[in-house]
Amino acid sequence: MPGPDNALSVSRRFFLRGTGAAAGSVALLNNVQTAAAAATDVPPVLGPGAVPVMLTVNGRYYNLNVEPCSTLADVLRGPLDLTGTKIGCDRGACSACTVWLDGAPVASCMLLAVDVGSRAVTTIEGLAQGETLHPVQEAFIAHDAMQCGYCTPGMVMSCAALLEHVPHPTAEDVQTAIGGHLCRCGTYPHVVEAVLAVAETRKA
Repeated sequence: MPGPDNALSVSRRFFLRGTGAAAGSVALLNNVQTAAAAATDVPPVLGPGAVPVMLTVNGRYYNLNVEPCSTLADVLRGPLDLTGTKIGCDRGACSACTVWLDGAPVASCMLLAVDVGSRAVTTIEGLAQGETLHPVQEAFIAHDAMQCGYCTPGMVMSCAALLEHVPHPTAEDVQTAIGGHLCRCGTYPHVVEAVLAVAETRKA
């Protein structure tokens, strides 16, 4: 090993210190490059003030100006006057505001209208065909599956979505589908009966 007076000698500690600094520099450069790349993907800032939004609701196109903080539920009940969609808790816990987004049930109070994009929205008003009720709506009436009715639109939307994907559900399937719905009147057993009755008629 070279002596301490040899100008070309490199200690182990010096070597490790140098390689550590080099590795740190590479990591820092990578972080800077990653941050720069991420910055180019940042979506544009919307607001303050209303912004233009185009929504497809129940097969119709709407061009609206809404506040960026407006939820889909707010817009449906407000400028579109589709008040069949109810707002209960306004925090995604009761499911009264359930609508379909591309056929899937969602809590419309938890989705900003500006985030809907080109996806199709279906509300309880769009479930019926003119004056002809959807089979689930008819079954809810026949089986007394509502009392105060506030939770009913959301319940119907979730049950109809279930039948679209599972034509012949079990009672457990129905219970799972309405598991997130809060019904203070306690009509859950009648809801299950109504959905199973619709499924039974479709077997014929």
